[in-house]
Amino acid sequence: MITVANRIYVAPEYAEAFEERFHNRARLVDGMPGFVSNQVLRPVNEDDPYIVFTLWESRKDFENWVESDEFRKGHAQSGTLPPEAFTGSNKLELHEVFSDSTRPDLKEEPSGGPFNVH
Repeated sequence: MITVANRIYVAPEYAEAFEERFHNRARLVDGMPGFVSNQVLRPVNEDDPYIVFTLWESRKDFENWVESDEFRKGHAQSGTLPPEAFTGSNKLELHEVFSDSTRPDLKEEPSGGPFNVH
């Protein structure tokens, strides 16, 4: 399994509009093979980022999503907020799950090395 965390820095005055985007998301990722869950985490401390957190059965499943037509369609609304809505560059982080207390029989994700979006 892998986790993907996209840390997105949103100006406070755009927080409501940002959250609305996720309430009305296309939901195309939900049907992708290997997709487990999607959580959008709201920061409680000023200047901390939102985190869009997804869980995948494998890195290959996530890579297939990123390369899919569904990904392009699902992210088409990403540009609907103006540049000033973001106070910094987002940061994408992938983590390989090697232990999960809810899944003691989990097969460890093999190390796949660095991930480059483009």
